[in-house]
Amino acid sequence: MIEDILAMNFSHRVRRSPLLLMLLAAACVRASAGGSGATLPINSAETAVAPDAAADSLLTDITSLDPTIIVEMRYATTNNFTGATLPGYLANRAFLRTDAAAALARVHDRLRQNGLGLKVFDAYRPVRATVAMMDWTDRVNRRDLVTNGYIASRSRHNLGLAVDLTLVNLRSGAELDMGTPFDTFSEAAHTANATGSAAENRQLLKSAMQRQGFTNYDKEWWHFSYSIPAPLRFDRVIR
Repeated sequence: MIEDILAMNFSHRVRRSPLLLMLLAAACVRASAGGSGATLPINSAETAVAPDAAADSLLTDITSLDPTIIVEMRYATTNNFTGATLPGYLANRAFLRTDAAAALARVHDRLRQNGLGLKVFDAYRPVRATVAMMDWTDRVNRRDLVTNGYIASRSRHNLGLAVDLTLVNLRSGAELDMGTPFDTFSEAAHTANATGSAAENRQLLKSAMQRQGFTNYDKEWWHFSYSIPAPLRFDRVIR
């Protein structure tokens, strides 16, 4: 994969050539996207961290497009797998690259016609939070979560191009049955590994997201990615 080429063969050239960096990052997106049924990898390309000013101009608060989207940023609280608030999360606000945010608003709008909506658990994630997740795997001796593809050292969340979410009943606010909670690190959370209403609800979420250009990560029913050319990594604190 292009990520491997970047890491193993061209890393020193990439760091010295911003133009080469952008071209390779764009190529990575195209290769990852594949066909309509392709599964995007959870890891992003080795893109440089962009200045905060770039994040301010390129990231959009999703509730500015639709304030009825429910935002429950788990990593801004202790209610997450680490048991601690992660660095970089200072507010319950969800940001995405503008194109992805607009697509997500369209998903919510179409679901709303049937009394359903979206609840977002995570969206753009500062690089420092990803580093903290990796540090946590070392402290608790769970590097298997990295090798098995549940926690990434280079996450598409850092690009503002991934979102973790579920479906809710808009009238009651209750989450639909998805079979497992968010951030369940087991095969039970693989999108295809469900039966009954949970399977139906996972497919409903997947279909609604796919229609607007998102791709599901098949090991996590809640994780969806969006592709744009030449993405950038951000470490802007969420305020």
